[in-house]
Amino acid sequence: MQTAVNLWPLIGVAVIIVGFVLRFNPMLIVAVAAIVTALAAHFPPEKILAAIGTGFIKTRNIPVILLLPLAVIGLLERHGLRERAQTWIAGIRAATAGRLLIVYLLVRELTAAVGLTGLGGHPQMVRPLIAPMTEGAAETRYGKLTDAVRYRLRAFAAATDNVGLFFGEDVFVAFGAIVLMTTFLREAGIEVAPMHVAVWGIPTAICAFLIHGFRLYLLDRSLERELGGNAASNAAAQTPSAKGDEA
Repeated sequence: MQTAVNLWPLIGVAVIIVGFVLRFNPMLIVAVAAIVTALAAHFPPEKILAAIGTGFIKTRNIPVILLLPLAVIGLLERHGLRERAQTWIAGIRAATAGRLLIVYLLVRELTAAVGLTGLGGHPQMVRPLIAPMTEGAAETRYGKLTDAVRYRLRAFAAATDNVGLFFGEDVFVAFGAIVLMTTFLREAGIEVAPMHVAVWGIPTAICAFLIHGFRLYLLDRSLERELGGNAASNAAAQTPSAKGDEA
């Protein structure tokens, strides 16, 4: 005879969704969601405090791990990393913002699928390399970009990293979310092998790549409609001066 599963602890997911929609502090949202989930699971207060304290002790070295790469990246940026990335991509005439991000999406998904999640990321890859290269590709085709277009390209670069990591790592059998799902299902009386969960993550990853890749294709089309006329006018304005120089 199966016992009823208490679904009230899932209210913590609703707390996280509402918190992010209202744009509250992420640390506050996670802390409140953890407390609400524990209370819904009928944990006593001393057990909740013990769990929070244990988690803090285990992860107190994480800020150091995160801050050290940021210092290195800051030094690289100060010595022209972003400018070099823009200059390099500007030399590839066939490169567009959308094409560049599609390639990065593919690489990000494939590396995350084999467990190499640390090869990308916003601070160590998107900000110093991917976003400047995307802006450089757009500037090569359309000239000087407005702030609105520049921020839009940066948002797409960050979103591409998120999509590639989120759906790529679900294919990796040793990923923590797969272990969590199989453990949850086992407690509910459903036996599922971690390998099966990882295998069925492949169709989802492919669909994510196709959907976001199509969005990046539409990004190129949108930039062409918005900025293509500016590029043509700039080229026309430069032509008479060039003829004058020859004369």
